Amino acid sequence: MDFDLTEEQRMWQTAVHEFCAEQIKPFAAEYDRDASLNKDAFLKMAPLGLLGLNIPEEFGGSAVDAISAAIAIEEIGWADGGTGLSVAAHNGLGCAPISHFGNQQQKERWLPGLAQGDGLGALALTEPGAGSDLVGGIETTAIKDGSEWVIRGSKAWITNASHAAIIITLCRTGEARDSRSLSLIVVPAGTPGLHIHSGEKKMGVRASPTHALTFDEARVPEDHILGEPGHGLRQTLQTLDGGRISIGALSVGIARAAHEESIRYARERESFGKTLSHHQAIQWMIADAAVQIEAARLLVLQAAWLKERGEFYNREAAIAKLFASEMAEKVTRNAIQILGSYGYSTEYPVERMYRDARLMTIGEGTSEVQRMVIAKRELGKE
Repeated sequence: MDFDLTEEQRMWQTAVHEFCAEQIKPFAAEYDRDASLNKDAFLKMAPLGLLGLNIPEEFGGSAVDAISAAIAIEEIGWADGGTGLSVAAHNGLGCAPISHFGNQQQKERWLPGLAQGDGLGALALTEPGAGSDLVGGIETTAIKDGSEWVIRGSKAWITNASHAAIIITLCRTGEARDSRSLSLIVVPAGTPGLHIHSGEKKMGVRASPTHALTFDEARVPEDHILGEPGHGLRQTLQTLDGGRISIGALSVGIARAAHEESIRYARERESFGKTLSHHQAIQWMIADAAVQIEAARLLVLQAAWLKERGEFYNREAAIAKLFASEMAEKVTRNAIQILGSYGYSTEYPVERMYRDARLMTIGEGTSEVQRMVIAKRELGKE
């Protein structure tokens, strides 16, 4: 990586990489096969600071800068896309909204436990009939009843739900179906009326649990709302901007791992009397992958750099996520091509990486949504 990292960031990168190489990568195939969370690795992440990337030190977090957070997610994605997705969702979607929008009491109540690994964080946005259309599509409601919010509705495709300590839920708290009627409310795990359904049977990122939720008059205290009622859409969009940097970094990590497998195989496998690395067709795929991975990483780090400086980074986050996620799908596809029939076998990791990469163009806003965001900024629309 040629980006001008500080010495502290380089030391952090080395520490996270070594952790991932020992605690995550050797077991990635196993947890993918079993479609289960690598609990052992998560228990060991807290002391390293990987579960408190967005949490201030006063609440037990590591509070690393945005570039260091992106570096960590890339390294975990290099080891396993599923584990990387759960870590990214915990930090960027489960912890960040409380860190950014919670009051002092809310931060003291929830952040220390999340940083220590006493359950993961989750964000419930998507519904069976609402994905990209958050303003008009959200049907989950939260109605004030005395000193409580009563939540009714359903959510779909919620990462970390079965291992979550809290699930931040986007609800409609106003009667009008506009941007001022949505709010984020923290729903603790075990809340009566909150039902977490069986895990989804997914193509990839299988080590990251995903569930549908039902809220059947789930009641939470009124002080579980983040900020003022009606601020939920703005809070969500800001959260997603940060999440897109994470998905971009995760995509780079997955692609990098596939690229390394391609190089290793090309150097060892012989065809027509010489190794694959001597065939121009293979060389070009490897060269293209190197270029695309480097370009994607720089776009991700640029967005992270802007975030760290407190500048507006909506456009840059969308660009980074779009390019990196589509790059990862292409690089992992070509890795399978280089390995040939072995690449299609579950005995080799590139088929898992290909399956993991496929989600990256969907989650945190599809590629089509990213293009809408970018075009809006390019055309000067408000």
